[in-house]
Amino acid sequence: MPPASPIERFGRAILGVLDETGRLTLLLLGVLRWVVRGRIEARQTLLQMAHIGVEALPLVIITGAFAGMVLAYQSARQLLSLGAPGFVGGLVAVSLAREAAPVFTAVTAAGRSGAGIAAEVGTMAVTEQLDALRVMATDPVRYLVVPRLLASLFVLPVLTVFANLAGLIGGWGVAGLAGIGTSTYLSSVRRFLEVSDLSGGLIKAALFGIIIALVGSHRGLTAHGGAAGVGRAATAAVVLGIVLILGGNYVLDVLLF
Repeated sequence: MPPASPIERFGRAILGVLDETGRLTLLLLGVLRWVVRGRIEARQTLLQMAHIGVEALPLVIITGAFAGMVLAYQSARQLLSLGAPGFVGGLVAVSLAREAAPVFTAVTAAGRSGAGIAAEVGTMAVTEQLDALRVMATDPVRYLVVPRLLASLFVLPVLTVFANLAGLIGGWGVAGLAGIGTSTYLSSVRRFLEVSDLSGGLIKAALFGIIIALVGSHRGLTAHGGAAGVGRAATAAVVLGIVLILGGNYVLDVLLF
């Protein structure tokens, strides 16, 4: 059989993207069906909120702090040379609220929670536990996917708030080392940071949370091939999740700001 032509390979790639999009959409509709009915596993949702949120908090705080420190260092170098130290705090705050905090928090969650969801659900798939749930008239989407998606939806904005606070504190420390006073830094933050910046970042975080849980659950539900298949599912969940987060970030920037 002759090798596929570039056009044929491109066509297969497009079909693969469309197929993946369709499957994710159907899974999301399945989740919405149970949510609208009010058939939610409250205990499972709370457990997932603790797992996705509380356990990830230290890592998110560290990530946010370093993001704020880098932003403050780079902006202070340039703005001090221009005699404009009063812009450093505002630049750090707006950059964190709009971009750095929601995106870095989501990428961190995709690497940690997205892979964990795919591995956990994938293990149940390859060991036929999903079939056992169906035999007991329990929909795996309701029992496994809905709690994880709701938990991720609610927790990601909260984590983003902590990332913002950590970033502002980290930026304040670096700005102080650069000779920018606390009053100058804070007044700059108050002058430039608007409610729309914060709300836009939180909307991003909520949508990123849906993406992380949806991709991780989908990859887990479709896992096959034993332990190796679970590993592939976890890797694919992280890669696809991060790509969708970065692509979605651009789209949301255009729509929100």
